[in-house]
Amino acid sequence: MALDLEQLLEAPNLPQLVQQAQDALRDEARRRTEFYAWLREDVKAEFINGQIVMHSPVKERHWTTVGNIYSLLRTYALKHKLGRVASEKALIALLRNDYEPDVCFWKQEKAIQFTAEQMKLPAPDLVVEVLSKGTARRDRGVKFTDYAINGISEYWIVNPGKQTLEQYSLDPEMEAYEHVGTFDNTQEFAAKQVLGFRIPLLAMFDEVANVNALSALLSD
Repeated sequence: MALDLEQLLEAPNLPQLVQQAQDALRDEARRRTEFYAWLREDVKAEFINGQIVMHSPVKERHWTTVGNIYSLLRTYALKHKLGRVASEKALIALLRNDYEPDVCFWKQEKAIQFTAEQMKLPAPDLVVEVLSKGTARRDRGVKFTDYAINGISEYWIVNPGKQTLEQYSLDPEMEAYEHVGTFDNTQEFAAKQVLGFRIPLLAMFDEVANVNALSALLSD
């Protein structure tokens, strides 16, 4: 990014480029306002770099995995009063873009400020994206960069086909993620932002393992 800025500053037509960028951002802001007015509770859509991105129906293993992760995190966060967990239809409004992650978690100090009628939510402390054929490129691309730039401290990329989880932790000085590790369904897994949350990773993919893990979390 620094190299791009240096090249831009050396451009003889810098004033024209800046004016074009300002015009484009004003137009994008107008379209973003229209997106908020258009968006309904029964529509899953995101606003990414000026474009509305619609989401297609997902396969069974995708929504099963999302549901399993949501139930595990929500149960644990509620029991220990750690914060709030949302799934799929929570709209997070970042500096430029708006996303509806598969699962996200806000610590209590952020969550306590939410209101019942609030539609646009701030950057979470943890975001989970479950890969599908249609979303993998964005999950590893623009979202990976954007979540880091907006200070989201932890990011999980979950592959329901391979039954793996990639865990990333934010380096705030670099505004970039560091790869903590890739875990498979034979391993235990621990979150960094959800204090004390540790489960067998299989519980994210297998419903019997999920029930067993929920029972263990509740009995803790």
